[in-house]
Amino acid sequence: MSDKSIFEKVCSRELPADIVYEDELCLCFRDIAPQAPVHALLVPKRRIDRIGLAQEGDASLLGHMMTKVAEITKSLGIDESGFRLVVNNGKDGGEAVPHLHIHILGGRPLEWPPG
Repeated sequence: MSDKSIFEKVCSRELPADIVYEDELCLCFRDIAPQAPVHALLVPKRRIDRIGLAQEGDASLLGHMMTKVAEITKSLGIDESGFRLVVNNGKDGGEAVPHLHIHILGGRPLEWPPG
């Protein structure tokens, strides 16, 4: 594995972030370049480089993150109006940081197809 990712530095508090949720397995914080009025990133504290590299042993962590979305979107005020989850994988998928993260987007109508 390469040097610490920017998200590992956020998780270890080496870099500041506007944190909206945290537990022992994951951290959610507001994106610094939001693409919607509400744009947060949910990251596992244990680095998985990308969803395409997730292993069977990561299933519990990934399931935990997905079940936390309801709580996070409620706290962000977008649980009832609607939201979109995005996971990018690889260069052509739009991945910019080699650390799995789930974009949580909402606060406005989101177009389809996305990009």
